[in-house]
Amino acid sequence: MKKPLKIAHRNFTLGDLILAVSNQSRNNSETLAAVSDLLETGRVRLQSGSRSFRARVI
Repeated sequence: MKKPLKIAHRNFTLGDLILAVSNQSRNNSETLAAVSDLLETGRVRLQSGSRSFRARVI
C-alpha cells in the first residue's frame, strides 16, 4: 500500500488551485471537472477570514 502524500497546510488562492490543475490537464473541460471534484469531495476547502467551509458544487 502506498503512503499518502503529505498535505500542504499553506493557504492558496482559488486561482492557484486552478492554475496547478490546468497545468496537468489536457483541456478546460478536464480542468473544470477536476477542480469541481476537489471542491465537492472536500479535499480542498475554501476559507474566508478564519472561517473554513466546504464548497457546494451545483
